[in-house]
Amino acid sequence: MAISIIILCLILSSFFSGMEIAFISSNKIYLEIEKKQDNFNSHILNRLTEKPSRFIATMLIGNMITMVIYGYFMGELAMQWINSFGYLFSDWVHLLLQTLIATILVLITAEFLPKVFFQIYSNTLFKFFAIPAYIFYLLFYFVSVFIMSISDFVLRKFFKTKGDSTPLFFSKIELGNYITEQMNALEDLEKVDSEIQIFQNALDFSGVKARDIMTPRTEIFAVEMQDSVSDLKAMFVQTGYSKILVMQNDLDDIVGYVHSFELFKKPTTISSVLISVEYVPETIFIKEVLDLLIKKRKSIAVVLDEHGGTAGIITIEDIIEELFGEIEDEHDLDEELVEKEIEPGVFLFSTRLDVEYLNQTYKLSIPESDSYGTLGGFIVDFTKEIPQKGAQIQIAPFHFIIEEATSKKIELVKMTIQD
Repeated sequence: MAISIIILCLILSSFFSGMEIAFISSNKIYLEIEKKQDNFNSHILNRLTEKPSRFIATMLIGNMITMVIYGYFMGELAMQWINSFGYLFSDWVHLLLQTLIATILVLITAEFLPKVFFQIYSNTLFKFFAIPAYIFYLLFYFVSVFIMSISDFVLRKFFKTKGDSTPLFFSKIELGNYITEQMNALEDLEKVDSEIQIFQNALDFSGVKARDIMTPRTEIFAVEMQDSVSDLKAMFVQTGYSKILVMQNDLDDIVGYVHSFELFKKPTTISSVLISVEYVPETIFIKEVLDLLIKKRKSIAVVLDEHGGTAGIITIEDIIEELFGEIEDEHDLDEELVEKEIEPGVFLFSTRLDVEYLNQTYKLSIPESDSYGTLGGFIVDFTKEIPQKGAQIQIAPFHFIIEEATSKKIELVKMTIQD
């Protein structure tokens, strides 16, 4: 009988402790959506979350009652177990052993394990155990109301603050976590809804820096200030771009850009139709770049490295694409980045692919750093040089073979994951 009561108390204590941590850890977006389902369980969830502190108080009261009953029966059982060894201990040793046995058992079975388990699966378990939790909520209702009234009185009287009147708000982090969970739950062949993808992009938008989306220096086309207008026209025809950068001597001194519409004015020199650019550091957030370009009524900013040289350029279109995805027009080059799994553990990748994207898509563990964002940047950061075609690079646990490269950058690599 005593063992049965002890086991029941441990189960109930696990339940109360778990539901307490599940309520605190659960995603509030998930709970709000479940509460809008208009079924029996949704009504239960509404009642449980109506007064957060009252629910927590109910779980604490239930846990306290079960622990008192557990302590009474466990003390007698532990005493019998200790006496069965036939040793003659003093009273204080008996008390110490009883306390140690009872405490270790309850910490493992009713505190640590359930709290870890309920925290990991907080959303599912809080919904699953909502009905039994509501039964105890009703059972201890008047006790919790009495305790909460005393608590509210003390808060108002001595601390000049209100009691539990705060509604269940959710944070941006919880919103992002919920959307991420929903996207991860999709099957590989399912297409993510465009609105959900835009929502996800918007949540990540504030953390993206200029260097993450800029067009790198090696892909910049520019004319010199001293070039003729015919040279400028030829560059527009060659690239198909609507804007061409203008530099003084080299790319580290970009002074502005020219819009193709300006050619209709039949300029005699490039300087007469030159539009100045804005300069931003690599580490600036793109939301700040967007604010700057809108305020200055410009469409291009030059991204500077730590030494003041040109690292790349960023346009308003680049920033908008970060939110809404690729925006292609009839002049965009149809460039397809290579990403192919040749065999298990062997891949063929374009080095312009983002490290974060590769890690998420192919479950890789390529180190991520603020020093680089692409696979090519990762390799160059390790080698401190531009590897040439045929070079083999070992960055444990990865083995790279450079398949295509120029004197300025790596284009294509074969990556093998070694055991």
